[in-house]
Amino acid sequence: MKIYTLHKKQKLPISLKEGWAFLSNPKNLKIITPDYMSFDILSGAEKPMFAGQVIQYLVTPMLGIKTKWVSEITHFKEYEYFVDIQLYGPYALWHHKHFIKEIEGGIELEDIIDYKVPMGILGRLVHPFLVKPKLEEIFSYRQQKLIETFGEFK
Repeated sequence: MKIYTLHKKQKLPISLKEGWAFLSNPKNLKIITPDYMSFDILSGAEKPMFAGQVIQYLVTPMLGIKTKWVSEITHFKEYEYFVDIQLYGPYALWHHKHFIKEIEGGIELEDIIDYKVPMGILGRLVHPFLVKPKLEEIFSYRQQKLIETFGEFK
């Protein structure tokens, strides 16, 4: 079983409180997800984030194929981190750690995603030219939307 890792960091010129309020609100995922992915929350985002929360989405991750994605918040420490896993969706494994820390002049966000593509050897063959570039594109979009929303870190 091949597990891949995507690791991203970003600095923003905002307070820890403001950053946490935005990032820990599942409803804000739509803002930082590319429009072509048709991201819609079906259920689970009615309350503030907590460990054990299950959130259901409809999303079009690749090739125009709409799919249901169900995630669970497995770990949650206010103003520090939260972890979500995919219970059902397009990946064979999805484990996403979100860290936030205060730094001089703002905050630093860190995302570490461990994932496994489905379809065995076929999935591993298409990973370098289909899955990995798509994930890079999605997270680049996310970083750009956060800059547009909160400003660029100087």
